[in-house]
Amino acid sequence: MKIDVLTLFPAMFAGPLDESIIKRARAEGLLELVIHNLRDYTHDRHRTVDDKPFGGGPGMLLKPEPIFEAVEHLVRADTRVILLTPAGRTFNQAISRELARQERLLLICGSYEGFDERVREALADDELSIGDYVLTNGALPAMVVIDAITRLLPGALGDDQSSHDESFSHGLLEYPQYTRPAEFRGMKVPEVLLSGNHSEIENWRREQARNRTKERRPDLKEME
Repeated sequence: MKIDVLTLFPAMFAGPLDESIIKRARAEGLLELVIHNLRDYTHDRHRTVDDKPFGGGPGMLLKPEPIFEAVEHLVRADTRVILLTPAGRTFNQAISRELARQERLLLICGSYEGFDERVREALADDELSIGDYVLTNGALPAMVVIDAITRLLPGALGDDQSSHDESFSHGLLEYPQYTRPAEFRGMKVPEVLLSGNHSEIENWRREQARNRTKERRPDLKEME
């Protein structure tokens, strides 16, 4: 998979995307990640990317010209163009799986008061938000999306079953997990997990996942 990112703050991506699973996926050729500076697609000496909104109002908007030029330069026939914006659909595990099946993504990070509407109308295949709150710009949401997608790429985790059974994979929160010692400060691991009976363990885990989800996230819907 190839992911291009268009941002005003490319330095923000150094560090988080050079560690852990993403680092390994890049090193093994599972993920090609390229960060592009939006200002590289401007042509005035001030490298202007924003302007005041027509009709007045606070803040500045990202201008259409540099974004159009960047998209036209970067996209291929199989590229999915995604805006990171509070107005997008809320990102979740199902969307992550959907995007992990794509060959190429272009993530465009919002800044200031957002995008000129013509960017949405003419260029975007999708718009994503990572939650109902406002961040300084779209760099952090882009990193969240990249991380979530990368974990789902075949081979990225070493054991692909890991992503199959974790939280949200079936519309449920993950069941409680324990490791050694079997008893710690009077707190014991449930006997079923020590039984070696895999059928009973699977039933216990499913029931615990359902109970935890019902208690903490009743808005989630179980999926097989």
